Amino acid sequence: MSLAACKLPNEPSPERDAPLFLSLPPGFPAPPIPTSNPLSVKKVELGRRLFFEGRLSSNGQISCSSCHLPERAFSDTLQTSVGVSGAAGLRNAPSLTNVAYNGLYFWSGGAQTLEAQAISAIENEDEMNGHIAEIIAWLNADESYRRLFYDAFQSPPTLLHILDAIASFERTLISGDSRYDRFQRGAATLNDSEQRGMRLFFSERTNCSQCHGGFNFTTNAFHDNGSQRTYLDLGRYSMTFLDSDKGKFKTPTLRNVGLTAPYFHDGSLPTLHDVIDHYNRGGLKSPNQHPLIKPLGLTEQEKQDLVNFLNSLTDESFLQTHRRR
Repeated sequence: MSLAACKLPNEPSPERDAPLFLSLPPGFPAPPIPTSNPLSVKKVELGRRLFFEGRLSSNGQISCSSCHLPERAFSDTLQTSVGVSGAAGLRNAPSLTNVAYNGLYFWSGGAQTLEAQAISAIENEDEMNGHIAEIIAWLNADESYRRLFYDAFQSPPTLLHILDAIASFERTLISGDSRYDRFQRGAATLNDSEQRGMRLFFSERTNCSQCHGGFNFTTNAFHDNGSQRTYLDLGRYSMTFLDSDKGKFKTPTLRNVGLTAPYFHDGSLPTLHDVIDHYNRGGLKSPNQHPLIKPLGLTEQEKQDLVNFLNSLTDESFLQTHRRR
């Protein structure tokens, strides 16, 4: 008898898994996928189920999707996230749109991989407050989950496999089929206001694209955008302890930005109009404020044009693909 034929009586026989190859929008590079966690069909299927699983939290009610709503491009509607305790956190939950390209995770860059990001959220007492030993125990006792883990990993549930599965699902959240994208390909139109807003966005007058450039509308850099007069939240400094990093936060993608209100790291601005007004005023003049953030002198029409352009970055097909099942 071969070793492959030996299994415990209650072990499921795994179904054949298959590699998963991402279908990327035109102009998108391949996202970095760790060799230790290659994408596969069964792993992503398991990760999606775990992403919506409230039992990963201590009260059985808070899942990843509680703060990353699919219908809001995997962002939150609250100013700052609320976890198992019911208390509001310090920061707004960012969108997971194109999160595979982020490089560093959280507003302060506190996690270097999606896998590390996942365990931080699960174990954080103010978020999910999950107890790993208890999670592993009930996953092993759940026949349907045991089957999914054997299909994806050929082994029973473990912490590593939980994190690998969730991260794999999150890496499939690729968005690049907005009206703006189709306009760039000659397959859709933008109205006059949206086109004026587009020209403003990419102009040296506003310099929006200096921080929100490239295929994903972000450079993934950390900046002080003038959102705090005094640093109530030290941002990137909490990771580097460099005075020059005080008040700096990760620049988010603007893809699907029309769905991800409220805005900024603290969710302090309710609408895109408020965001444009903030930059038009030149920020709050914080100590490390980026030098490009200065009064812009935009007219009301120009501000509306920018908002209309930003709304053209909404990807309806992305929302349809990842709607709640």
